[in-house]
Amino acid sequence: MYYRLTEGYFNSFDNTKIYYNYAGKGTPIICCDGIACDMYAWKYIFEYFVKDYKIIRWNYRGHGRSEKPSDFTYLRIEDLVEDLRYLMDTLKIKKAILLGHSMGTQVILEFWHRYPERVIALVPICGSFEHPLRTFHNSDILEKFVPFLARIYERHEELFRTIWYQILPTKFSFWLSVLVEINYALVKIEDFMPYLEHLAKMDLKLFFTMLQNANKHSARGYLKDINVPVLIFGGEKDKFTPLWLSKQMHNMIPTSELQILPLGTHTSPIEHPDLICLRLEKFLKEKVKGARRSGTGRKKKGGKSLLVDGPSSGDKEPVV
Repeated sequence: MYYRLTEGYFNSFDNTKIYYNYAGKGTPIICCDGIACDMYAWKYIFEYFVKDYKIIRWNYRGHGRSEKPSDFTYLRIEDLVEDLRYLMDTLKIKKAILLGHSMGTQVILEFWHRYPERVIALVPICGSFEHPLRTFHNSDILEKFVPFLARIYERHEELFRTIWYQILPTKFSFWLSVLVEINYALVKIEDFMPYLEHLAKMDLKLFFTMLQNANKHSARGYLKDINVPVLIFGGEKDKFTPLWLSKQMHNMIPTSELQILPLGTHTSPIEHPDLICLRLEKFLKEKVKGARRSGTGRKKKGGKSLLVDGPSSGDKEPVV
């Protein structure tokens, strides 16, 4: 299947340059990544919905092709929300369906909290609504360990970076990930390696800062007030954001539905693409009034348009 991929940049509130791309036309769907991700989670969702919707991906500040902010003060969930608002303004999108994987769940929930009039529906995928480091593997050990790791990095930056960059983008790290989290029976190595390759290239000070900022965020206080359709996906075997968090979020959001992904882990978007896409399609048809389904989009002003032969991962250069 061919689709026209349009890509571009915009300057956000603090003049940080943010990268985005999109294809298709119709009701806009915006995909919000997890921390340290470069669109890898959206590979199959993008390909499935591009024929009927305008589907948009973007890189967080300091991720992928987006610039790092000059001031690392602006690495909070609230700052990513403002980037998302600027993205929508740049593309002249009044309202959108927001998908969030992992930390992207916090981003889309906070976006609804600040700009409810601009949200059609919310789709949290394998995410937490608050303090994610406190529930990793059902323990608060990561909340204590990450600040310690950040201090080690500050004191031994060169050594830390050398080890980090050499080990992460390897099959050893993939198999370690299988041991710790992901389901080898469901995931393809070529779908997960882009995540490790991107993580290996990240500015580690930025990574640790953003991770600790995400841990300070909580949406608990306003979940009960959410009044748009919400479809929550939870991985049955997710240890990063355990399933009980998705169930708890479902119980607190009156307009929500919950889809459990059998044997799914934190990388469920690439483990259960068919189930997620079909369930999401059903949800949009039944719950989202006025959602327009259309054909492949045309070139828009403000971005470079490329003709792409799918499927292709968002972590790679488009194939012209």
